[in-house]
This record gives sequence, C-alpha cells and structure tokens, in this order.
Amino acid sequence: MALSASTTIDASVDRVAAIFCSEDFVRHTSELVGGTLESFVVDGPLSGAFTTTTVRTLPTDRLPDIARTFVGSMLKVTQVDDWAAPAANGARTATIKLTVAGAPLDVTAQQSIVAEGDGARVDLTGEVTSPIPFLGAKIASAAEPMIGKALNIQATQAREWLQTH
Repeated sequence: MALSASTTIDASVDRVAAIFCSEDFVRHTSELVGGTLESFVVDGPLSGAFTTTTVRTLPTDRLPDIARTFVGSMLKVTQVDDWAAPAANGARTATIKLTVAGAPLDVTAQQSIVAEGDGARVDLTGEVTSPIPFLGAKIASAAEPMIGKALNIQATQAREWLQTH
C-alpha cells in the first residue's frame, strides 16, 4: 500500500530538520498518540549525513481488528531515518525504515524537506507491505492508514512545536 503526504511549515529547512531530530520533539509526538519513547539516538552531525534511531511503544487500540490479532495491545516500533547531507540548494532527504516487533509488516519511506517561499515543504512517500502469503495485502491495507498518519504526525506537529519552542 502506498503512503503519500505533504505539508508546509513556516520555518527554514534546517530548522525543520533540527526539530525532527530533537529528542524532546520525538518524545512529544510519541506521547501525543499515547505511546512511550523508549530510546532516541542521533548518530552523526546534523550539518552532514546522519542517522536517527527511534524506539517507541505504541498502543494498538486504533488499529483494525485484523492487525491487533497479530500484534496484541502494544507495538514496539523501531524507526531508522538515514538523512543525507544537505543538497546544494539546502534541501534534506531521509530514507525511513520502520520495523514493528512481532508484526509482519515492512515499511519504507522517503521524506524530503525543501524550501518553499518563506518556509519549507515536507513531502513523504512510501510503501507498506507484508510478506504473509494470501493475507499480506489485507494486513498491509489495514495498517497503512495508521502508519501513514504516524509518519505524517511529525510534520503536522512541527508547526505547533515552532509556536511554543
């Protein structure tokens, strides 16, 4: 199943990237959806290529029944964002990989932050798949809306974060 989202934020590309890589912000977005931030690690300087690894525990109460059958009441989600160094025009891109402990899902996405007017546009595209024969497409289809929403939360919450921090 395909993921796609786009939003604009009234901040520079560098500022948006810094927010996405702030442990306080990641904790805020995790707690916003009823989850817990287990760990957050930034490997490398934000001025160049770097990787963030986020481990969250999230409730499954909003997932469809078919998904809860496989994962239970809580999910442990590991998100690895591999950020490229800034492009010549300042744009940033990240390859995102999500793994869900105990769930037969594969999630990969590309996120880009580009200057647009006085702010930045955040674009997200990706794919949710499941390797389970026969049921895989149904599982991915059920999980896709929630995963897409979870990945897009950081972009939409960044606007509010800018107003208060």
